[in-house]
Amino acid sequence: MSGIFFHGGVSSHQGGSQWAAAREVWGRRYDRCMPAIPESQKKAGTWQSMVDSNKALLLRKTGEDPAYWVEKARAAGIRNDGELRTWMRDSFGVTGYAQYAVSWEMFGYPEFMLRDADELIDGQYANHPHLRPIADALLAWASATDGVAIQMRKGSVSLHSARRKFAQVARTTNTAVDVTLRLDAPAEGRIETVKTRADDPFARRVRLTSAGQVDDGLLDILAVALEQNS
Repeated sequence: MSGIFFHGGVSSHQGGSQWAAAREVWGRRYDRCMPAIPESQKKAGTWQSMVDSNKALLLRKTGEDPAYWVEKARAAGIRNDGELRTWMRDSFGVTGYAQYAVSWEMFGYPEFMLRDADELIDGQYANHPHLRPIADALLAWASATDGVAIQMRKGSVSLHSARRKFAQVARTTNTAVDVTLRLDAPAEGRIETVKTRADDPFARRVRLTSAGQVDDGLLDILAVALEQNS
């Protein structure tokens, strides 16, 4: 649910070899397809952005901050995350993301939440370096496209509009990276159907096996998905 966010263009921290390599992969096609990266560079956030969001949600729902709830939970003898969630739900009707604000404050943050963006993306492709150029090319497009935020996770990268998530990039096999999409389009050509739950909107994907497949056709698909979810 949480992730490291980037907004606006490539950050100076991220803007070295990683994005330069992606640019090289695309060559002239990159320059033809991509908008210029704005001078106000994309800034790498941290998990703190989601922590703050969850705290704000808790405050809106209950009128109290995490410190209040931690003190109250300790006074009630709460000893672990499971007990906390049950107690907050059954006693106060507090559920979902608002619970995370209290749980993380009380029991600590998961180790992977403390990693920076480079560590997360490096970890995803550490054992499959031949697939990394695919991810780099997709991230370069997202970084240079207005209205797209990048959320780094432990096992994937999510692409978000200001409204909601519209795509996810993940290595799914030893030879492929999948771009899973929230997309209202028929499954034809490069667009495949994904078997999902009936209520899962991410029912389309494009499977990529080389950076060369991050081409005009894929960019068009991504642009449509972005527009539909903006």
